[in-house]
Amino acid sequence: MLDFGTYPTPVECLEQLSTPSTALWVKRDDLTNSQYGGSKVRKLGPLLEDAKRRGATRLVTLGAIGSHHVLATGVFGKRAGFSVEAVVMPQPQSRHVLQTARASIGQGVRMIPATSYREATRQLAICVEQGAYAIPTGGSNALGTLGLLTAATELEVQIHAGLLPEPNLIVVALGSGGTAAGLCAGLVRTRLRTRVLAIAVAEPVKVFSERAHALAYELLDPSLRGHFDARLEVDRSYLGEGYGLPTPKSVRAAHEAARVGLALDDTYTAKAFAAALDRVALGQEQTVLFWNTLSSASLEPLLADAPKEHDLAPEIRQLARA
Repeated sequence: MLDFGTYPTPVECLEQLSTPSTALWVKRDDLTNSQYGGSKVRKLGPLLEDAKRRGATRLVTLGAIGSHHVLATGVFGKRAGFSVEAVVMPQPQSRHVLQTARASIGQGVRMIPATSYREATRQLAICVEQGAYAIPTGGSNALGTLGLLTAATELEVQIHAGLLPEPNLIVVALGSGGTAAGLCAGLVRTRLRTRVLAIAVAEPVKVFSERAHALAYELLDPSLRGHFDARLEVDRSYLGEGYGLPTPKSVRAAHEAARVGLALDDTYTAKAFAAALDRVALGQEQTVLFWNTLSSASLEPLLADAPKEHDLAPEIRQLARA
């Protein structure tokens, strides 16, 4: 099976941000791969293996212009011998967004601009009709989500080895739903009692929450689905004005994370970390574990063959909205 990660990823206690009543820990999935890490690496292994088995030579996926998933698909799709295309949609502009888009192009991803989700799905369908293997948004289908089931087992082994106490709560970002679904479903299948708090980072929250439940139900025996429902909580209160837009809490959270050596992004991880800090401050849980889904690898090596910002095609630049 194709596997691009180095496991298990470390766990660390963030003592500076803990309190006498609640310890804050982090699961360093930012370190899954030294070239480009993050939890997307866990999903891409089974997906690209399936593409190989089906004889595909081209991949197509969908995401925002600065999507980490698009970049990860470009990096590991290229490594596995595929050509990669991505239908990309608008996203609020930032230096990180533009860097990520440039890095994707530098990895050989052919960007197909779309100004709406309806247009994006039409373009995706055209690519599939032309023979491309479709990787879902965020890698979040039942096959991709399998990679997070094993992450829950990995965590259980680390707990039993005494590397960290059993968390009362795992806090993770909820985008396309696969990471939260796989983690929580995996926990239900272990002997752990840990719950999952999924922090919504995009609208429509109801749709992404329902997707997470649907993905988990595909992976779980019907007798276990009620346990999943009881363990997963979706919180939309950290979303702010929308996808990719920072909030006062996420800005403070990113600053606090930087103090302990974690680099977060405005779109996903800063909002999830803000929720983790709030749960620590409440003091109702003995152990809170923040699951860091963002790659901490430098983008600089991936930008070596990338176009300069001013050389980006106008239709690509326009997708990064001011």
